[in-house]
Amino acid sequence: MESITAIVPARGGSRRLKNKNVVPFHGTTLLEHKIEQLKAVPEIDQIVVSSDCDAILALAEVHGVKAHKRPAAYCDEISKSFGEVVHYITSQVTGEHIVWATCTSPLVSPTLYSAAIRKYWKVLTEGYDSLTTVSVMKEYIWDQNGPLNYKPGLQHVPSQQLPEWYVVTNGISIISRYKAIEQCYVYGRTPYPFVIDKIFSVDIDDELDLKQAEAWLQYLLQMEQSKS
Repeated sequence: MESITAIVPARGGSRRLKNKNVVPFHGTTLLEHKIEQLKAVPEIDQIVVSSDCDAILALAEVHGVKAHKRPAAYCDEISKSFGEVVHYITSQVTGEHIVWATCTSPLVSPTLYSAAIRKYWKVLTEGYDSLTTVSVMKEYIWDQNGPLNYKPGLQHVPSQQLPEWYVVTNGISIISRYKAIEQCYVYGRTPYPFVIDKIFSVDIDDELDLKQAEAWLQYLLQMEQSKS
């Protein structure tokens, strides 16, 4: 089996939530929480934390994973595009395939990573070139001109009957490292949409998202306890 490198992008700055990647979470930080999740995934061969911040890189080394120092230009969200950032990081690490694993998706469990990786190997034989997690959205959607996915009036349908739309969760993306370099992105031109439940799809961008993730984690822990 070809090797898999998990890349944890964790720049020092953040626009909406200060020090987002190392904000306290579940008795630790989002970064440390993510590292420990990934270390529990047997299919992953190495973990690389990529950051411009020396404190974050030192934290990665304390937890026994590799630290990749990024120039500030690849972290300020202004000097370089996201595609350029992906190209730079994936060019600097080793491994045949990468799992792009953000700190801001703390409810993506080791079990879910393993399931996604197993699915990735399978869909590569079916014509897909990558995999990314999505959640199903069935909502009444408008653009500036009005409804997009439904018709008001007598043709109105319950939301359960709306067509399925997918929302990219940013939780897991898996792709050949060489394709990531070539295409400058964390998934390819024919990605497989790996559907995950809404509760696992939280992506922390601000304080409200953080509170939601904490509440959902407590809910999941209580559910596990009730089963034991």
